[in-house]
This record gives sequence, structure tokens and C-alpha cells, in this order.
Amino acid sequence: MRRPLTVAVAGLAGIAGFAAMAVAPTGVAVAAPASEQTRTFAIRNMTCPTCPITVKTAMSRVAGVKAVKIDFTAKTATVTYDASIATPAKIAAASTDIGYPAQLSGG
Repeated sequence: MRRPLTVAVAGLAGIAGFAAMAVAPTGVAVAAPASEQTRTFAIRNMTCPTCPITVKTAMSRVAGVKAVKIDFTAKTATVTYDASIATPAKIAAASTDIGYPAQLSGG
């Protein structure tokens, strides 16, 4: 019963001159706002399993930071933030101020 109904609706859309529209499934990535950026920082002095928690908490408290992902093995933090509010210098300073010097990685 559902199939004929779907065909009928699609047929009516064609008769009425409307183009069929596809509905995007949930979970589809949406483009980030132009002011949103993601940067990776090298973090020094992370020596124990609780260090990443401390760094993540400090960086997350910077206004404009949306997400922080710490890689303990690589000693890095990948931070997504609103560039109209936060800066890499403020994010790095948050980590550095608690004893874990942070520096932008790469370019």
C-alpha cells in the first residue's frame, strides 16, 4: 500500500510542476560557519593519564571553544573554536597557565 501512495504523490508533484525534493538523512555533515576553525596544538608536560583531563578542562573554559580532543600518545590537543571569539593564543595560554605549555602544530 505504501508503494502506490508514494508513486501517486510523486506523480502529482510532476503534474503540478514541482520538482521532487530529497530529504537529507540525519547525521549528514553540515558546513561549519565561516568563523569556526579547528587547530592542533602540541602539548608539553603531559606525563600521566589525568593530564589530558586537566588540559581539556582548561582549554574548554576559553570562551568560544566548542570542542577539545586530546591525544595523550601524540601529546596534542585538537580544538574547534569560534574564531570571532577565541584565538589560538588564548587557547594555548589556558593550557600553558596550568603547567602544560601549548604551541600550534604545523601550519
